[in-house]
Amino acid sequence: MPVIDFRGTWTALVTPFDEGGNVDYTRLRKNIEFQIQQGITGVLPVGTTGESPTLTEQEHTEVVRQTKTFAEGGCDVLAGAGSNSTREALHYCHGAYNSGIDKVLLVDCYYNGPSSIELREKYYRTILDELSDLKIVIYVIPGRTGTAISPADIAVLTDRYERVIAIKEATGDLSRMEEERSLMPDMSIMSGDDDKTFEMMSSERIKAQGVISVTSNIAPKAVSEMVWALFEGDRKRGEELARKLKPLFSTVTVKAKSERTLKSGKKIIVEDRFRNPLAIKTAMIALGMPAGTPRRPLGLMTQPGVQIVRDSLQVIMKDSPEFLLPIEEHYRVNLKKRLADDSVWENLTAK
Repeated sequence: MPVIDFRGTWTALVTPFDEGGNVDYTRLRKNIEFQIQQGITGVLPVGTTGESPTLTEQEHTEVVRQTKTFAEGGCDVLAGAGSNSTREALHYCHGAYNSGIDKVLLVDCYYNGPSSIELREKYYRTILDELSDLKIVIYVIPGRTGTAISPADIAVLTDRYERVIAIKEATGDLSRMEEERSLMPDMSIMSGDDDKTFEMMSSERIKAQGVISVTSNIAPKAVSEMVWALFEGDRKRGEELARKLKPLFSTVTVKAKSERTLKSGKKIIVEDRFRNPLAIKTAMIALGMPAGTPRRPLGLMTQPGVQIVRDSLQVIMKDSPEFLLPIEEHYRVNLKKRLADDSVWENLTAK
């Protein structure tokens, strides 16, 4: 299996919506231009962060096509094309390829729970056989899908197909990643969790080659600098950047407790888990970046959840303002004013 250079920082783009809930391609272009200006390796449209489950087939295909157009000559594009239906995934793969994109991200099939061998033979292999020029990145995230292709079955695929170019690892299981590296010494293993990137890249038994990042929607240069510092063997600098980025990394998913009151008057404390892309979209809107609220059933966070996001951004603005200041220039906003404006945050809070 040849070494294919997939290393770097890839931004899992949000899909911006307008006030009517429609995909806003002007805003999408603005966000991609920001990524290119900040030196990102590539962008990923219509992944989890891009709300692929709530996009129509037509929207999915059009977002991919427009992303390719907007990114042309500036950065690479990896198209989200996964589904829990092989037929639908093939449709998305053909759409990406017809748009001029030569690589796609395929998530393990969610909800219907195929076994590892079924994923290998009836999903990944079917797609690889039908599209003989398309490269694929396998995306393993059992916390979302309820299933996971095994390292052994990925290795079987890589033995047969040179076009399996990377694994997006979002299992959080370091021993599994070590097994993947042992079985596939030349495979690109990419972090799918921002907060695991430093550990995965620093480990001699994993040797991850970068990240497909959520945080880089707002801090692409900082995340890229961390990744390249680690590539260049500057562990001290990489660790310093990881530490400074931690407030952002820790709010990709937000856990917050709030009170519920029953008709009887009984009060119950509930911990809500607000998952990606809700927190990153909340942060982007607060900072004045185009995002739009997520489509239902996602919505707005409770006040304690919004406060966690606000606190993390204020820490970054105080301790590492250089991470966020490029936003001011590109989007023509005043970050300090927005972060201090209670009305901005009230509008992002569930009533």
